Amino acid sequence: MNPAITNFILFQVGWFACVISSANNTPVIGSILALGIIGMHILRAIKPVKELSLIGIAMFIGLIWDSILVQQGWLNYTSGTFIEGAAPYWIVIMWGLFATTLNISLHWLKDRIFLAIIFGAIAGPLAYYAGQRLGAVHFISHFNALTALSIGWAVFTPVLIFFSNLLDGYQIHRIRSAT
Repeated sequence: MNPAITNFILFQVGWFACVISSANNTPVIGSILALGIIGMHILRAIKPVKELSLIGIAMFIGLIWDSILVQQGWLNYTSGTFIEGAAPYWIVIMWGLFATTLNISLHWLKDRIFLAIIFGAIAGPLAYYAGQRLGAVHFISHFNALTALSIGWAVFTPVLIFFSNLLDGYQIHRIRSAT
């Protein structure tokens, strides 16, 4: 199977596992599955340390950003929070899961920063909205939450694309160019 399709499917499996298990007050189940997908991704990389670094950066950004959204009172997570006002562990893991797509299924965004901004501004809030519909997160203020998510993901998607160019452990675009 095409690596981009496999990567996209594994991301979706991890995303749904985290969201559904969190909505059912068992976020550890989805988190373990998502960490397994992340681990498999790192082990399959040509340069695993680079991929691990990219995933770590994404998780750090996610921890800070989602904690800010919680502290502002714009959204609230239903489970998986260890520290009051902080993002739950499963959403931080999902940021790492998202990073696994940057050098494979989303590598087409690498030279398209404007498109990455638009993609982030639309896809980021849609993912959170879907998570809300499934019961894993609650928007306390819909307008503020969706606006902040749109602006945040419009900024963080190109930032993560920038880091994915520096920390490309798969080098798919280079492999395809050479063949």
